[in-house]
Amino acid sequence: MAVATTSALRQRTLTALALVPLVIGAVLWLPTPLFALVLAGVIGVGAWEWAALAGVAGQRLRALYPLLVGGAMALLWPFPQGLFWLAIASALWWLWQTRRLLSMRRIVPAAGVDGRLLAVGLLVLVAPWAALVTLHDAPGGPALVLFLLFVIWSADTGAYFAGRRWGRTKLAPVLSPGKTRAGVYGGVLGAVLCALVFAWLQGLAPLHGLLLLLISAATALISVAGDLYESLLKRRCGAKDSGQLLPGHGGMLDRIDSLTAAAPLFLLGTTLIGVR
Repeated sequence: MAVATTSALRQRTLTALALVPLVIGAVLWLPTPLFALVLAGVIGVGAWEWAALAGVAGQRLRALYPLLVGGAMALLWPFPQGLFWLAIASALWWLWQTRRLLSMRRIVPAAGVDGRLLAVGLLVLVAPWAALVTLHDAPGGPALVLFLLFVIWSADTGAYFAGRRWGRTKLAPVLSPGKTRAGVYGGVLGAVLCALVFAWLQGLAPLHGLLLLLISAATALISVAGDLYESLLKRRCGAKDSGQLLPGHGGMLDRIDSLTAAAPLFLLGTTLIGVR
């Protein structure tokens, strides 16, 4: 078991090392329209996997869902204000979901195509695209997008090691038996440390720096809801991963689940304190 765990961690690390430079390069060097297009491709792959989790079996039918999600993004692109309001709606939805997920005691198995889940997917998948594009298009936006990614990565890393070392009390055993409260605390600490470094590098005033720490902590917390929600969808249909696209990581949704919940809230928080 230990050998298998080490092998999986090694594969996971190698995949991350290959992907991270590509992601950083796309964030920092692509103009916003091209960044939006590349991000839409990533979301499109996630939409393909989402359709399967919603019970859409045939490949031709599944292919319609990424087209639907892509069409929604294309319709929103000419209306920047609409992108922002969509992020607000998403943040509120995720706040509601957080309470629901943590109190869940039973999972009802999936049966057939779930139309409601396909409708929810439009919000879950399009809103983070809208939030990231809005962030990227602002002055200094690429740095903020990259900072958000580092907050998520730091939270994931902190949660992993804190959970392994001190994890005792389960967070949501029905949805994700491996997640612990200690892991959540470690994730928040990782996000706060990342924010401290960013605030120092940016030379933020003490008040703005403190507010950014709070936003980063809240972002790390709500990112857990994105992870738990995808775990719910997978357990409903008996799937281990959303796909097999990324060795050691599973599918695209397995990589962006935290970001789907975190990006809208981060956009709202940084807008309110005037960082962006």
